[in-house]
Amino acid sequence: MLEMITHIIIETWLVTARMAAWLLLGFVVAGLLSVFISPTWLERHLGGRGMGPVFKASLFGVPLPLCSCGVIPVAASLRQHGAGRSATTAFLLSTPQTGVDSILVTWTMLGPLFAIFRPVAALITGLLGGGLVQAFDPDPHRTTANGKSLVQAGEFSRPQGFGPKMRAAADYGFITLPGDIGRALLVGVIIAGVLGAVVPADFLAGFLGSGALSIALMMIVGIPIYVCATASVPLAASFIFLGASPGAALAFLIAGPATNAATVTTISRVLGLRTTIIYLLTVAISAFGGGLLLDWLMPRAIEAIPLFAHQGHHHGGIGWFEHVSGAVLVGVMIFSGWIVRRRGQACGCDGGEVCGVTEDSNTLEFTVEGMNCSHCSGSVQRAVTEMDGVTGCQVQLDEGRAVVLGRDIEVEKVVAVIEDLGFKARLQSE
Repeated sequence: MLEMITHIIIETWLVTARMAAWLLLGFVVAGLLSVFISPTWLERHLGGRGMGPVFKASLFGVPLPLCSCGVIPVAASLRQHGAGRSATTAFLLSTPQTGVDSILVTWTMLGPLFAIFRPVAALITGLLGGGLVQAFDPDPHRTTANGKSLVQAGEFSRPQGFGPKMRAAADYGFITLPGDIGRALLVGVIIAGVLGAVVPADFLAGFLGSGALSIALMMIVGIPIYVCATASVPLAASFIFLGASPGAALAFLIAGPATNAATVTTISRVLGLRTTIIYLLTVAISAFGGGLLLDWLMPRAIEAIPLFAHQGHHHGGIGWFEHVSGAVLVGVMIFSGWIVRRRGQACGCDGGEVCGVTEDSNTLEFTVEGMNCSHCSGSVQRAVTEMDGVTGCQVQLDEGRAVVLGRDIEVEKVVAVIEDLGFKARLQSE
């Protein structure tokens, strides 16, 4: 038993160390994207009709490091403030499948061909879903909502100047983002370590192997579970090591991050039942078709370009650089988790206190269900702060709680604003 536990720990560390350097680089790039891509600019380009906004939504979603829960409030906000149904669907499809961090991790664990194919598949998935919605469930031209949009509200807190922007990028890349994906990544790495230590190589080959059936099975496995784009990579690498085909692993990588119960429920509420059905069909078609195409393409691409023969590392030795990178990654994850728990999500005040307190302020506390990351809590905070009469707020992600201060606050309106983002809210009992 002790020998088995030791073997699991070693395998878990090997998975962590191999992906660490690329994941840290992904954090850097994600932080820069969060600062230098304006949400207002993003919102402006997703409105209107036609395939132009659909293409932009799909393309913008590929590098953004938003998980399947974090993309929900962002997409709901874009929809509320002018984005068409088809563009919103395209954004919801392409964004959770990839991100700069997951693409880099895919390169080192699954190889360059996989790392190139995966974002292309995400882009095509968004285009397909957006195009189908445009054809079968179009909506009339929508103008930007009156007043300040949620993403415009966020512009007021965006840093100005190179130095503040770099500090904000570091904060997002090494605190907010690791805090968001930390739990899912830890689970994925541990599962990969256990599989590598306990299950013999090619164990699944007799059950899965290659072909349409194996791809369909992996797609079915991925659809109901919640897994982020980065955390799914070590699981996919383990499946390949155990005998699954690259196409079957890709089906899991598409279906897992793009679907979960919260996503489906929110899409149904925000975009309607018909669009929800189109969304799910698009995920299934993309996962199945993409898997078949990758299995057909990979041997031919390797023959034409030998570089593609490298399919990442899952087992074998590692050097001192990987060990150091792994130690740094573990340190970043522990530090970010500690900071995120202390910080909560306040409306711009230092120390996490609720700002906007005046003598005649009323305080209301709401329970908010369905928040899984800082993007969720940040969207709730911005939406509530934007409301008339609200002078301050604080959203605690871990506690699922929102404290709202202001004058003449209507409980029903606060609940409606939060639920429009895809969450459930209710006033806490006295």
